[in-house]
Amino acid sequence: MMKILDWYILRRFLVTYVFTVLMLVAVLMVIDITEKIDNFTHPDLTVWRIITEYYLNFIPYYANMLSPLIVFISAVFVTSKMATHTEIVAMLSSGISLRRILVPYFIGAVMIAVLIFFLINYINPIANRARNNFEDNYVRAEYYFTERDVHLKVAPSTYVYLQSYDNRANVGYNFTMETVKDRELVSKLEAPRITWDERRRKWKIDIYTLRKFKDKGEEISNGAAMDTLIKMSPKDFESQHRLHEKLTLPELNAHIALLKLRGADDVEVYLVEKYERITYPFAILILAIIGVIVSARKTREGQGFQIAFGFVLAFVYILLIVISRSFAYQGGIPPQLSAWVPNIIFCVIGLIMFRRVPK
Repeated sequence: MMKILDWYILRRFLVTYVFTVLMLVAVLMVIDITEKIDNFTHPDLTVWRIITEYYLNFIPYYANMLSPLIVFISAVFVTSKMATHTEIVAMLSSGISLRRILVPYFIGAVMIAVLIFFLINYINPIANRARNNFEDNYVRAEYYFTERDVHLKVAPSTYVYLQSYDNRANVGYNFTMETVKDRELVSKLEAPRITWDERRRKWKIDIYTLRKFKDKGEEISNGAAMDTLIKMSPKDFESQHRLHEKLTLPELNAHIALLKLRGADDVEVYLVEKYERITYPFAILILAIIGVIVSARKTREGQGFQIAFGFVLAFVYILLIVISRSFAYQGGIPPQLSAWVPNIIFCVIGLIMFRRVPK
């Protein structure tokens, strides 16, 4: 059962976290406005549209991104302030162990971690889509698909080839679809162009030639038009800029399965994103506890030194994330391990510090 002291610490911890999030996001918004002020003068934009379509989706993205760091700093700030005012010493002198003092911090961190889990997996991807669509329309240059000779595996035994694709008209040129079974070519469909029918959600193939290879020989048929369902969509040819941040967890799992089917090279990016989303809440718990341990002792250097030391540890944590993510992208370590490495290292650091701090 939580006591008055628990509510006192929990309230201060959560209030500090919320206040710090709002302040840092406000600062980032001001910086972002100064960078994009020229883009916001577009004749189609109004202040209301900028706020509702862009900045309301800007806030959850950066609040989520900064949360582990802010949780850590909030724990350091609240605890170091209590240590400076000799409140921690009074608690320990009255028989309350440091482990017991950690309870309200842990409860607060769990509340934030649960919120962040749903935010990063279900709310933020939707907000990121709206924010990125806004940037595509008014900030970034229009995207054109310029790749040539595109090969896609659209089914276990079906392969598609496009010489080029126009993402503005949703038209592919020099289309070929081959079916291969037991390493033998079974059929080959060729057409000069393939067009996406948005209303029917199908691909329309113009003036095609279909070759079927049988034991007795080759069977050739021609046609003027054909509608076909292919596990390929115009989204495959849209901008892939930070696509992993625009997918909810179920969509991310489906996209990973599709990339594995196609044998894509960039599947590690999405695997790292998936596992980092799972480990993110655990990072909040670990950093909150380390923040308390770092600042629980009253030092001669004062509160400023403890906060500065907290920032150094937070920087090391971010550096570990960047390094492990880079190794995973290059295939040096498994994506699942890369997501857990920073948490494992800091968990060990936290246990060592907990054993050394006066209780």
